[in-house]
Amino acid sequence: MKTISLKIDDSIFGETENILNSIKKPRNRYINEAIEYYNIAQKRILLQKKMHFESKLVSESSMEVLKEFEQIDELYESI
Repeated sequence: MKTISLKIDDSIFGETENILNSIKKPRNRYINEAIEYYNIAQKRILLQKKMHFESKLVSESSMEVLKEFEQIDELYESI
């Protein structure tokens, strides 16, 4: 485990303390779980951005392939 020093806004600290008193969980465990949850959320956002970017790249070539298929269909229809 790593030890860190952390500055927390007074309002967030107060709210956190109230929640901790209600759920009877150690502050350290609560903060670790919060960071883990936030990391998962951020990874999903990063993956979503990556997929959106790659989807744009693929869509351009997909449109080209679609046009080629349409040309082939038109050729066969004219025969």
